[in-house]
Amino acid sequence: MSETRPPYDPESYAATAAALLGLTIDPAWIAPVTANLRVLAAAAELVEAFPLADEIDAAPRFEA
Repeated sequence: MSETRPPYDPESYAATAAALLGLTIDPAWIAPVTANLRVLAAAAELVEAFPLADEIDAAPRFEA
């Protein structure tokens, strides 16, 4: 059974996340914030759609 996600709504996400974090977003910044969320969502879709075989191992973690 395949689950479909509801469409991403950056305005609702920004309002909900801000409330959960106790932040107030100036109304003048809502449009730029949601525009950036749209860009990030598009990038996440590209990464999520990239096919990886189950045999692929995660890269090791290096620290300086």
